[in-house]
Amino acid sequence: MSKKKLNVKKMVMCAIFASLAFVLNTFVYFPAMAPFQHFVDVVAAVFLGPWWACLSAFLCGVMRMMSGRTIQAVTGAVFGPILGGLLWKRTKSIYLVCVGEVVGTGIIGALASYPLMKWFYSLDAQSPLYYIPFYTPSAVVGGIMGVMVLLILKRAKVLDRFLTELER
Repeated sequence: MSKKKLNVKKMVMCAIFASLAFVLNTFVYFPAMAPFQHFVDVVAAVFLGPWWACLSAFLCGVMRMMSGRTIQAVTGAVFGPILGGLLWKRTKSIYLVCVGEVVGTGIIGALASYPLMKWFYSLDAQSPLYYIPFYTPSAVVGGIMGVMVLLILKRAKVLDRFLTELER
């Protein structure tokens, strides 16, 4: 199959993951948490790789911003799939994808959110570390859900077939 068809498959999967995260985060609401974003990020990092998964998270974040969320919807979502996807590419460890999501979102995303919230919304949280306790539990919960789904797919011998089909 040509590279162009591969990109079409990944584009479609990217849009599906972005939409799934948006719908799940819209209808299953937790105050100041978006665990379903991180759930989708972990699964997308495995299926799509770091860059397509990041695009999926970015698209979902933009849709969430359009529905009234702050810029945190983007900054809290894009770093986890990049780090998780890179770890998946390197190690093929489902558990390390979750670690990448938690570190990427819980630390890097939280630190990136501080100056943007201060600049765009004039919210001074007094410390760049302020958002870490809010982002990390959400990333842990969502990451664990993603790992559970991936392990179920792996045990059912479906995960490898999905990954092979995406690379065709």
